[in-house]
Amino acid sequence: MLFNKYFFYKTNAMNKNSTSSHERHTSIKDMIYEVLCKALHKYQLISKIFFLILSIFLIVWIMPRTTKFKYEYQKMKPWQYKSLYAPFNFSIYKTAEQLKIEENEVLKDFHPIFVYDNSATNKHREEILADFENKWTGSQEDKSSNKLLLEKLYDTIENVGIIENISSLSLKPESTIKFVRDRLAKTIQVDELYTMTSVKDSVFKFTSNTDENIDKDLINKLLLNHLHQNIIYSEDKTKQDKEQAMSKISLTFGMVQKDELIINEGELVTEEKYNILNSLRTEYEKNSDNNFSNSNLILWGQILFITMVFICLLYGLNIIYPKINQDVGPKLLIYIVMLMMIIPSFIIIKKLPEYIYMMPLVILPMLMVTFFNTRVAIYVQTITLVIICLVVPSPLRFFSIQFLVSLISIFVLGKNTSRSRYFITYLVVFISYVITEIIISLAFNGSLDDFTWINIGKFAFNTLLVMLTLPLSFVLEKVFGLVTDMTLLELSNTNTTLLRKLASEAPGTFQHVMQVADLCEEALYAIGGNMLLARTGAMYHDVGKLKNPMFFTENQHGKYNLHNDVSYQESSQIIINHVIDGVEICRKYHVPELIIDFVRTHHGTKRTEYFYQMALKENPDDVNEADFRYHGPIPFSKETAVLMMADAVEAASRSLNEKTEESISQLVEKIIDIQVNDNQFINTDLTFRDITTIKKVFKKKLMNIYHVRIAYPV
Repeated sequence: MLFNKYFFYKTNAMNKNSTSSHERHTSIKDMIYEVLCKALHKYQLISKIFFLILSIFLIVWIMPRTTKFKYEYQKMKPWQYKSLYAPFNFSIYKTAEQLKIEENEVLKDFHPIFVYDNSATNKHREEILADFENKWTGSQEDKSSNKLLLEKLYDTIENVGIIENISSLSLKPESTIKFVRDRLAKTIQVDELYTMTSVKDSVFKFTSNTDENIDKDLINKLLLNHLHQNIIYSEDKTKQDKEQAMSKISLTFGMVQKDELIINEGELVTEEKYNILNSLRTEYEKNSDNNFSNSNLILWGQILFITMVFICLLYGLNIIYPKINQDVGPKLLIYIVMLMMIIPSFIIIKKLPEYIYMMPLVILPMLMVTFFNTRVAIYVQTITLVIICLVVPSPLRFFSIQFLVSLISIFVLGKNTSRSRYFITYLVVFISYVITEIIISLAFNGSLDDFTWINIGKFAFNTLLVMLTLPLSFVLEKVFGLVTDMTLLELSNTNTTLLRKLASEAPGTFQHVMQVADLCEEALYAIGGNMLLARTGAMYHDVGKLKNPMFFTENQHGKYNLHNDVSYQESSQIIINHVIDGVEICRKYHVPELIIDFVRTHHGTKRTEYFYQMALKENPDDVNEADFRYHGPIPFSKETAVLMMADAVEAASRSLNEKTEESISQLVEKIIDIQVNDNQFINTDLTFRDITTIKKVFKKKLMNIYHVRIAYPV
């Protein structure tokens, strides 16, 4: 495909400017063709090998180097292997439930730490006295007694302490805290201290029992303005104290000696045995990290494994989606999306393996079915899950859940033609995760003990990340030049700028392309193919006629024929150049390359037969056939081939004097047979059966268009 685009422009430039003989022209074209083919072949081959090696390197580089415990077991199920003896001494780890109970016991005696703030207390004491000096207006005799009372009340309240209000702690009056003052710590209840609410009542109570010489209003106002919270919550000290208390909890509670029997063959994996096996798994994988020789062997094993998996990936893609080899882009897209799923999964497994179900792996099959098809989506997702399962904990459970949800997402999304379908799929993905987790828990454990609200939260977060599929598909579409069905629908809207321009400036051509689009859609429906792609490509295939619309008969409407004023060679070049002009116009309006391919190929390498024959009649000895032949390339897919047939058949049918069943049938047979004999379809996978079916569809469709009645036997 890439060569066809490059060769198209080179040959057209050469045909425009060359004045040499036909033989020289052919020789130069063949030479350029050969050179470009070799260069393109090397470029694509080198690119494919480079991206393949890079993908393998990145995966192996990030992949954890831990030895996997070779036994798979489930609680309350028989041990399926030979009797297992301890390969080394190891400690038995406490279960999460046991640790939780011990943590709760420790936290019963744990209290938040509050610290008395001496410096702030002294600072505010100086401020309240200074404020008193400024605001006192009474006699000097009463001043000293008022000041003394103010100091006494302030010291009394602040020495008891006003506790800081921390909403996150939810302290009640009967709650206990650890109170630190002057490096001495004691445990007290909250109601032994003042709060900013209770201190107001205490101030009014103290001043109400004083002498008449006391300015109660001033004392009250000063105290309420300057009393402050001086028992401050210390988050750091509380955290350190809590960590110190939690560190005293032992993670283990016993030992298993080397060669000690752990479990017999066929024995039921009880709760106790399950915990011992989990402890052995933990110690086994921990010890493998410190074994250098094992690490090297693991590395080489991973390199060989990932290489084999990618070989299977490429071989399988070549079988189920042969178009993958037409360009480097589609394979590169698959590699990148796989790496986007695999590398973050490995990082999560290394750091936080319990959060692996938050990884939105469903994005991959949804993108694959958007850009390719269902088979590619299932195959690529299976390969990706196999790679991740090499290092993920409980690989069978993980694969079962992810694979089932991926299949459901593929079937629900399908080759959709609306963005709303994505949001339906997001909802189905979340529900599928929850239901699948319940089913797998029942199947693996015989209970729902492992199914918690935390699991639902993980799946909800997973689904939120899956919502990135739609914007991600838009970005990848632009980067790799691929086209989704939604984009095709947008392009096939007759209100797009380019199609509106075609309808207003070349109305005859617009009607022609609409008829051709209908023919293509019906034919592709009958033989199997991308109907939406063919329809969209047909609507743009003749936009090049916008440059000289009146040189094409469908736009002349019986007016003067401009071809009468030019030679047959010039007329031929004007007709041929509508392909080149069409490509340029499409690029100007940012039409995707996939649609531009229909513009390039809809005439293949055929001749402008009318002008060629007229030129032969006028001057048979001085006619260069290359001047009357389109520059190609020829069609390379079912869709582009059907467009060539439909374009020629629809245009020729307009010139029929009498539109009958017989004349239409003969016309369709003749035109398509000429194209077949001219080797225009040798690069497509059309069969003789397909061509026969296409002829039948065209005949029926044209008779419907021209309202031809079928002649019944009398």
